[in-house]
Amino acid sequence: MVNICEDKIIDLAERSIELADSIIKSDLSYAYKILSFLKLDDHTYTHLSSRSSDGKSYFIYPFGLRFEEVEPESLLRVSLEGEILEGSEYQYNKTGYIIHGSIYQARSDVNSIFHIHTPEIVAVSCHKDGLLPYNQWALHFYNKIAYHEYNSLALDGQAAAQLVRDLGEKFVMLLRSHGSITCGKTVKEAMFYTYHLQQACKTQCYMSAFMDRLVIPSETVCEKSVHDLLNFEKDLGDRDWNAWTRLVKRNEISNR
Repeated sequence: MVNICEDKIIDLAERSIELADSIIKSDLSYAYKILSFLKLDDHTYTHLSSRSSDGKSYFIYPFGLRFEEVEPESLLRVSLEGEILEGSEYQYNKTGYIIHGSIYQARSDVNSIFHIHTPEIVAVSCHKDGLLPYNQWALHFYNKIAYHEYNSLALDGQAAAQLVRDLGEKFVMLLRSHGSITCGKTVKEAMFYTYHLQQACKTQCYMSAFMDRLVIPSETVCEKSVHDLLNFEKDLGDRDWNAWTRLVKRNEISNR
């Protein structure tokens, strides 16, 4: 009788994990599709991931797919050390696994990581002063953005360690001459940061033609704004996420 009860408990626990991972994979596949719809992908060169429910691995797309092609069943499960545990891919994505795995190992508070490189984000990453607090999108990141100096591709433990050191306790980092890393406690939060970072960088690029005539918010206003913007709603990014998933679903239906 005891063994039967133990077996049922184990079975329920396994089903619970499977259900949790299924939800995580579904949300992550939507994240890929949302960024594709927003045209924030870069063919097959960028990647998004979410930590699995047990915390010991993460899900990421197979290197070689475009973002709009990603489905929950196509996602790989990868160990924090970079071993493919589930799924297969065209080519082993060493840089991707170093970036995601090293951050997940160092930051237990991070459950989703987006790495993108849009022209606007790359342009701002090349600016010696980085992201400037001149517009409301940028004020989401006032004194909350990290920077990582460009050093070619991340292909070894040394590069991973430097990446983690530069990120520190922050959730957003500009990779000089490369792109960005946006992290979140949830995939919705990572999406929130990614969207606002893109808008901030795009606006900064527009402002470059008249930098000498800009109205600059005071430090006091910047500090108040970042607090207000990041505490405006309880579940950061949830409202926007729901709107984006509705948008993607409508787009999929119209394309059938």
